[in-house]
Amino acid sequence: MLDQKTREKIVNDLVGVYETRKPMPLLTKTYPCIEVEDSYRIQEMFVARQLAAGRRIKGYKVGLTSKAMQEMSGSKEPDFSAMTDDLFFPEDTPIAASHFFDPMIEIEIAFVMKERLQGPGILPMDVIRATDFVVPAIEIVDFRIARAPGMNLIDTVADLAACGAVVLGANPRRLDQIDIRRVIGSIICNEKEEQKGEASAVLGNPVTSVAWLANKLGEFGVAFEPGHVILTGSFVRAFPVKAGDNILCRFDQGLGDVKMSFA
Repeated sequence: MLDQKTREKIVNDLVGVYETRKPMPLLTKTYPCIEVEDSYRIQEMFVARQLAAGRRIKGYKVGLTSKAMQEMSGSKEPDFSAMTDDLFFPEDTPIAASHFFDPMIEIEIAFVMKERLQGPGILPMDVIRATDFVVPAIEIVDFRIARAPGMNLIDTVADLAACGAVVLGANPRRLDQIDIRRVIGSIICNEKEEQKGEASAVLGNPVTSVAWLANKLGEFGVAFEPGHVILTGSFVRAFPVKAGDNILCRFDQGLGDVKMSFA
């Protein structure tokens, strides 16, 4: 475990990355005694800095929702992070590539809550009752802690679970209008399909992902509030992008397309 002074230094270094534009080395290499609890406390402190600067919590993300990604990161469960309002961008709008460090694209289904929801004891049926609607989403994965051999869960959790930005589609669907497990989505970059997958890759059902996170946050006394956006996890492999790329993410069952471009 790290002491509080060391955690504060890491938070200062993460904040400094935005000024230096130079990602940090792996925390697990720099601080061999760091543990998962440290990384969540570092994330919490970083988000607290954002809130103190006038940002607000707009939602939460779940990551590592596939067994393959969990094994790769040395984790037995998903990870998560709060998302502040500055991470959300409108769809079909150019986004400056210089805003990011090492961006990759994932496609997800985002839940928008209509009722407060707090664990423990949340079941998928509770999630269904508390959800207003779902929309298609692009998560721009990014790394303030530079990717390198040996990177694991501890490194990514401290780094906002590698969340760089979110682009939400504006074509909502209620859960009783679709079979969410069978939604097919694809990433099309510069008119070429690069990735394709089914939402069942997310813990078998994205609803399960939301229930897991509600229960996990409930351990800390945190609840989903009405209007919160919950990113449930990607059902394709992350795809690297660069300046000049035009991205179209296409979903079936009436969820439609989400567009973005890197200027």
